[in-house]
Amino acid sequence: MEHGPFRPRGNTLFRNKHSWNREANMLYVESPAGVGFSYSRNKSFYDDINDEVTARDNLAFLEGWFMKFPKYRNRELFITGESYAGHYVPQLAQLVINSGKNFNLKGILIGNPLLEFDTDMNAQGDFFWSHGLISDSTHALLTSTCNYSQIMRWVYNISESLSPECYEVYNKSAGEIGGSVDPFDVLGSNVYHRGKEKKKDLFEEVCLTDEVDVYLNRKDVQKSLHAQLVGTPNWTLCYPDSAHFLKDAVIPSIKVVEWLVRSGIRASVYSGDQDSRISLIGTRSLLEGLAKKLKLKTTVPYRNWFEKKQVGGWTQVYGDILSFATIRGGSHTAPISQPARSLALFTAFLEGKPLPDA
Repeated sequence: MEHGPFRPRGNTLFRNKHSWNREANMLYVESPAGVGFSYSRNKSFYDDINDEVTARDNLAFLEGWFMKFPKYRNRELFITGESYAGHYVPQLAQLVINSGKNFNLKGILIGNPLLEFDTDMNAQGDFFWSHGLISDSTHALLTSTCNYSQIMRWVYNISESLSPECYEVYNKSAGEIGGSVDPFDVLGSNVYHRGKEKKKDLFEEVCLTDEVDVYLNRKDVQKSLHAQLVGTPNWTLCYPDSAHFLKDAVIPSIKVVEWLVRSGIRASVYSGDQDSRISLIGTRSLLEGLAKKLKLKTTVPYRNWFEKKQVGGWTQVYGDILSFATIRGGSHTAPISQPARSLALFTAFLEGKPLPDA
């Protein structure tokens, strides 16, 4: 999960053409304990990790960080994150407000976020069908006989069993999709192999070894970062045991987003449009429903936006406090697959401006 940024810009050690720290001072927090280089000296701590513990620990981090660097305390604070951070980010923001800490929190930005399990998971069927990955008949079964929220509850070990009818639909859809499509980036390369018998952990597929993994496991890099490998032999991108996710994954966090907007905190949500796992279809419908519930008027009607002379995606803004945008060609982690477009979106978010229309 990403925390920050703290404006205005500051000097940074790491910069490239599309780094977000070109626009803001960034803090990257590896949480919960067990992710990346983060750890607990008490091994029993890992048995009780959940969303509440994660939010509490992240608030403690912010308190400690501001105490050590008080000159940043009055800077504008934005909290951002992707994927399961659809839980972590809103919950941390809510805790910041309820704690009474004067952290000058201005807004949250979440990408391809898990906001409401059933809506997000069921949207996969519509996404697969609209992209030609499954047949009309299979799509019909996913709306009449069994849906993806049922299937994913079983895949992610939330439910212990799957009905024979559901299992048949699961195998039929898996067979049509094939084993060479990455559900987190349907336009991506062949990095995903679906196994009909092996159930996968929550978001396991996104935890692929890449250049970052190799880089952060170099001994010289770890020494430079003063990293301590406590209870783990190496840096890991994702939490090694997904059990804690499953406790809270089905609890809707869209209600927390609603609470934040009612509290005056700006909320922006984006979707890489090639992610089937938490697709734009479910996210867009959740944001539209929230806007109607809050009686927010549309201030920017649904339209495309541009990064330089290319269409960057589509966007819609409700009032001056809630917005949705797609990132064209973006994967589940859109800044990786579409860095330029993601940076343009991030910049507009910081400035509180609509995405450019030309």
